[in-house]
Amino acid sequence: MSAPAASRMLRRTMRNATRGFLQAPRTRQMQTAARPFAQVHTGSTQMRMISTSKASMAGLMPDSEDPEPPTVKATEAPPAQPTELSDEAYATVAEEYMELVHEKAEQIQETREDVEVEYSAGVLSITFPPAGTYIINKQPPNKQIWLSSPISGPKRYDWVIEGEGMHQKEGGGTGEWVYLRDGTNLTELLGEELGIHIYAQAGEEMKGSTDPTE
Repeated sequence: MSAPAASRMLRRTMRNATRGFLQAPRTRQMQTAARPFAQVHTGSTQMRMISTSKASMAGLMPDSEDPEPPTVKATEAPPAQPTELSDEAYATVAEEYMELVHEKAEQIQETREDVEVEYSAGVLSITFPPAGTYIINKQPPNKQIWLSSPISGPKRYDWVIEGEGMHQKEGGGTGEWVYLRDGTNLTELLGEELGIHIYAQAGEEMKGSTDPTE
């Protein structure tokens, strides 16, 4: 082999050796940098799996706490519905009720000189110091009884028969004049504000009947 050829081969061998020496550390650095990323990624996956497993086993293991029950919104009672009345039926139940209130108010008037009671043309006026004057009147067009109270204000009452559902005996319900907005009835209000107890001595005859024409 001639001297120039040997010199070229020697230089080529040295370049290859130098290139391999420079590339090897770079490859090792890339492998070293990739290893922590794989470890961290695997660890986070394991942590998520463990936390999910704990949540799903809540309340099933002997030493775990019972999960909180879901919040259930309380259902409100449906509002009362007025009972359908013919004109004649309304006239019957309304007049009977007004007569009972009038009678009880006059009994109180006999024991108190400052109480005044007047009933005319379906309008009952009761002056009851120190509260003031109560006006109770029939409203045939609406089939209602209206009240004006110095304490609780104006209210409109509808005739409602309660307790006569599909699983109950027909005619077993009771009728009352009910304020549909809050479900209170006129009888209770008169008892609380005026001391007029409608059915105290009436034997509950009218309240127990569901047929106004009887």
